[in-house]
Amino acid sequence: MRICLNKVVVSPPFVFLPLVKNELRPDFHVAAQNCWVKKGGAFTGEVSAEMLVNLSIPWVILGHSERRALLGESNEFVGDKVAYAISQGLKVIACVGETLEQRESGSTMDVVAAQTKAIAVHLIAERVKDWSTVVLAYEPVWAIDTGKVATPAQAQEVHAELRKWLQENVSTEVASSTRIIYGGSVSGANCKELAGHPDVDGLLVGGASLKAGFAGESYFLQ
Repeated sequence: MRICLNKVVVSPPFVFLPLVKNELRPDFHVAAQNCWVKKGGAFTGEVSAEMLVNLSIPWVILGHSERRALLGESNEFVGDKVAYAISQGLKVIACVGETLEQRESGSTMDVVAAQTKAIAVHLIAERVKDWSTVVLAYEPVWAIDTGKVATPAQAQEVHAELRKWLQENVSTEVASSTRIIYGGSVSGANCKELAGHPDVDGLLVGGASLKAGFAGESYFLQ
């Protein structure tokens, strides 16, 4: 995965993190695709936030729709993971997004607001005032690896509503400074138009980032 902000972050599987980190240009960053929710304990197979810090991995992606759907990670669990990762010094890309059924029922904003609230509540409980270490990634589940993509207007609408929610429920400062990026069948053909909207601060790119020529065709925010 590649996250396009005012920087590039590459997120390979765990086993390749040190290799990718060593091979990348120094201005590129690396993210893990997940980490565990607490310190220590008998959690065989899990990778802790502390392990990532020890490897000098600065970023982690949490709350991806596949982990929510396939592994049953609830909003509360994701919120707890985000807060713990940040407490250990990691920067977090926290994913939110609705299913096709939820979109068609008109509950998109109820769903993403609930997901965002769970994250905000945990951060507030941990007295996190500086959200510069948090990036929200809006990923409509119905547009992930399906070839379907939210129109730029749909993406902008949700991003704007998320920013409004942050303003009303956290603070104006957090709302204006928090980066909200879009993911969901992003490609070299559509990324420039998507990124051209005022509340789309970058892109979370999946399979398209592995295609030759993607970097040359893409529009990266500065």
